[in-house]
Amino acid sequence: MNFDVFLSFRGEDTRLGFIGHLYNALVRRGIHTFIDDNLPRGEQISAQLLKTIESSTISIVVFSENYASSAWCLDEIAKIVECKKNDQLVRPVFYNVDPSEVRNQKGRFGEALAEHEKVKDNNKVQRWREALTEAGNISGCGWHYQYGCSEFKFIQEIVEEISNSKLNRTALFVGRYPVGVNYRVKTILSDIESNDIHMIGIYGSGRIGKTTIAKAIFNRICDRFEGFSYLENVKEKSGTNASVIELQETLLFEILGDKNLKVGNKFRGINVIKKRLSCKRILLVIDDVDKWVQVENLLGGCDWFAFGSRIIITTRDKHLLATLGKGCSTYEVKELDNDEALELFSMHACHGNKPEEDYLELAYQAIHYAKGLPLALEIMGAELYGRTTQEWKSALSKYERIPNKDIHKILQISYEGLDENEKDIFLDIACFFKGLDKNYVVDILNACNLYPLFGIQKLVDKSLITLSEYNALSMHDLVQQMGREIVRQESPQMLGRRSRLWCYEDVLEVVTENMV
Repeated sequence: MNFDVFLSFRGEDTRLGFIGHLYNALVRRGIHTFIDDNLPRGEQISAQLLKTIESSTISIVVFSENYASSAWCLDEIAKIVECKKNDQLVRPVFYNVDPSEVRNQKGRFGEALAEHEKVKDNNKVQRWREALTEAGNISGCGWHYQYGCSEFKFIQEIVEEISNSKLNRTALFVGRYPVGVNYRVKTILSDIESNDIHMIGIYGSGRIGKTTIAKAIFNRICDRFEGFSYLENVKEKSGTNASVIELQETLLFEILGDKNLKVGNKFRGINVIKKRLSCKRILLVIDDVDKWVQVENLLGGCDWFAFGSRIIITTRDKHLLATLGKGCSTYEVKELDNDEALELFSMHACHGNKPEEDYLELAYQAIHYAKGLPLALEIMGAELYGRTTQEWKSALSKYERIPNKDIHKILQISYEGLDENEKDIFLDIACFFKGLDKNYVVDILNACNLYPLFGIQKLVDKSLITLSEYNALSMHDLVQQMGREIVRQESPQMLGRRSRLWCYEDVLEVVTENMV
């Protein structure tokens, strides 16, 4: 049986009443807590008890004055510290004991260890010492009780923090059909764990799957941390000082569980985050940012949190991640491959079944059109579900000439974030220069005073265009279609009023009309 909390304490200390009160308060809150006060405490703890410690989510260790006199307790703390290295959450309670006594084995703790050294194996005692030092070093994330304090309030503080932590969390909804997500999550986690990376930036074009991957990672690893927070749509929620303050207070509440903590203004909020969270090993996801200040409002120097913390940032802007320094590893989210695309499209168009023979060729046409973009596959699949083959053919022909408005609207968000100069460069590439050599295009755009060297790199950073190994400009077909649709909407009926014409027939019509 797995427990939420393993409660470690010196057996004789049940007479204090504190242990029983703490246990009862945790249980009343619905926290499944293991207490071994009824077990006989011999020379060695049992294999079953060791397994219970391993399978518990949190270990709460109550260090009382005589804790170290018990070899049983010292074996427990050694095992608990071992589990901490495997990401178990450990929270110490210093019950009328100074944390330095535990950390340095002074006072009663030093005396008890000296007595053990007379009769115990030195290697074992050294292991106990190291475990006590490790536990004492996490005092900043524990609780310190001194005689004269209100025991009731002290216990309530412990229970509130435990209750508001991971024990009552609900997993984030990742997606109806998260095709290809597990592979990408494993790749990123492998990178994080093998290199002990503190920060990771996930970047890519709009609706390529960045947020989906971040949520899946969050669900996978949040139980390893002392606190965690997932902040979504940060760009959208950072428009005013009030909304920034709300983000800061959300971060503090999700990790500390204090509903009454208010920061007043965003600058004070930055310092409150640093002061209150600097001792904690946390997982923080900041989803969808496009400016450094949006990160700064929540992280400051990005190195505030305890060793082992993980910060994940999703963005469309690769260059923003470069400003975070060498401590940030980056991962580009690529389009789905053909097999993944067929699976995702089939999930929406056929509800999980592979398309029937009559539909299979049409399905491949849809996949070719979407070019691995999950957004397009999902929207087209949902629109084509339950339709006849003739309706599929008609819809696919329409998509080639007239963009789906839902796809177009979402892809256009990246375009709207550009300045006017960058918009001009983007539209020129979409209408005329896709597939051409970058240097050739730079020469042309330089003549138009568009500062293309800087502008083209900005478009690359924002995942709107890419450069091939041969230095050719490229962009996703749907992004190009979005750009051309923006130009078409400048004047849907009158070609001559559009800023750009790229079809021979359109140019001929405008020139002929003007000549007449």
